[in-house]
Amino acid sequence: MISEVQLFKLLSDETRVRILMLLGRRELCVCQLMGVLGVSQPLVSRNISLLSSADLLEERREGKLVFYSLKRKQSSFVARILAVLKTGLKNDKRLLDDLRSLGECYEFQKKTGKCDMKTFLSFMETRRGKR
Repeated sequence: MISEVQLFKLLSDETRVRILMLLGRRELCVCQLMGVLGVSQPLVSRNISLLSSADLLEERREGKLVFYSLKRKQSSFVARILAVLKTGLKNDKRLLDDLRSLGECYEFQKKTGKCDMKTFLSFMETRRGKR
């Protein structure tokens, strides 16, 4: 079980908080998180590894892809802290942008019918064109 100090250390990083908030909405793979957050694969993978090591995430394999989500059964302390964080960030501009981007990414992948690095790169190109 994660200690209080370990949890707060994990939450001291904005990328990890953004990942947790997104995974609280739906399960996602690394390429989806890269597309939504606009960060590199090593950065996403490193943060996923830290969150998984702290026993905050569950994973599900689908072929070559691994989908991550928040662990359903958290300690009451972790659950309370995540709930406070979610409430505190509900009007945060960065999180709202992430959620909008998540919707766009999901719709794009639904149209293409797949989730892979090539689809991620195509999604990023369409996002650049909208800016």
